[in-house]
Amino acid sequence: MNSQVNHKAAGAGGRSNADTPALDVERIRKDFPVLNQQIHGKPLVYLDNAATSQKPQAVIDALTHYYAFDNSNVHRGVHTLSMRATDAYENTREKVRQFINAQDQSELIFVRGTTEGINLVAQSFGQAYIHSGDEVLITAMEHHSNIVPWQILCEDRGATLNVAPMNEAGEIPLDSFEKLLTDRTKIFSVVHVSNALGTVNPVAKMIQMAHNRGIPVLIDGAQAAPHIEIDVQALDCEFYVFSSHKMYGPTGIGVVYGKHELLDAMPPYQGGGDMIASVTFEKTIYNTLPHKFEAGTPNVAGVVGLGAAIDYIGSIGLPEIGAHEHNLIEYAEEKLLAVDGVQLIGTARNKAGCVSFVLEDIHPHDVGTILDQEGIAVRTGHHCTQPVMDFFGIPATSRASFGMYNTKAEIDALIDAIHKVKEVFG
Repeated sequence: MNSQVNHKAAGAGGRSNADTPALDVERIRKDFPVLNQQIHGKPLVYLDNAATSQKPQAVIDALTHYYAFDNSNVHRGVHTLSMRATDAYENTREKVRQFINAQDQSELIFVRGTTEGINLVAQSFGQAYIHSGDEVLITAMEHHSNIVPWQILCEDRGATLNVAPMNEAGEIPLDSFEKLLTDRTKIFSVVHVSNALGTVNPVAKMIQMAHNRGIPVLIDGAQAAPHIEIDVQALDCEFYVFSSHKMYGPTGIGVVYGKHELLDAMPPYQGGGDMIASVTFEKTIYNTLPHKFEAGTPNVAGVVGLGAAIDYIGSIGLPEIGAHEHNLIEYAEEKLLAVDGVQLIGTARNKAGCVSFVLEDIHPHDVGTILDQEGIAVRTGHHCTQPVMDFFGIPATSRASFGMYNTKAEIDALIDAIHKVKEVFG
């Protein structure tokens, strides 16, 4: 039942592993206090990074320092704490700008995460540009967060949601995709890296194909930001969204990048404080970008923590992180395929972040429960990609997903635990 796989390096945009030095993983692991514990009497092996990554001490310290010394609302006070909080908040916006190479800070909106970011674009861009008879294009491998907001929009506007098909390897054939780009397509929204399959989509080519028809593009970068260098100007996408908590930062904070001219033309997503320039009962004048889309008191601590996470990633280097994780994926797939009854789900040529598999005749939830007893944390279920599971004719998978602190020894522990699963179920 084993599935063969042969894919190339997916680290920092397909960079060769030979070009990047090896990480000092043991040193890195010391920066993550959560890893120094036992679960059910076994050392914790954390392989659920695609759901959320662990946090280095530097991020924890940044959050503690903010609440201990700088806690205040931003943009609204002339006192010292408010000014310090505002500086920290806006300094992170500049760090994000550099992290994804945006042209200007005004193109960066802080939101709760990728899900809210996609909803913001779907509702605001949709209100301005999507009408009855129009089409929205996504792909068959999307997370629910990149399906449901577009369904809601299409139902509301009388538009049609089209889906680019996927093949058995978990890839989007570009010829089939291109045929779905029509004069009625008003936006194309696609995941950069699949959370369920690990597929790295050829987003640069997809964007170019869409732009040939004048179609704007949103990239869901939730799973790409921790693994791959992102350059939104080189990609030339209209929107790029990602979350802090998957890239070693706090939960509850994320970023929407949008081209200035589009964001400027789009109506506000929410109303309230900070997104206004002036309010009367007769009329509200909206604030300038990016504040037009940041209503209410923001997650200041989360933004500060995101800034610390970007600093930490920068101190390690995304090319080095990507190369290390690619080696882990190759090693994990080799070891998994040597286990009788294991089938890999997702065998794309270019992968990042994770390996998904099923174990013959054993439900993934049972696999995950027994692995937990061995101290190993993996994700089991449909991973908020039920259409992907339906495509492969399975209810769920077990998914091992990797971060900079994972090791081959941890993968060996995973394989040993899978053998125990097989023993339990005969």
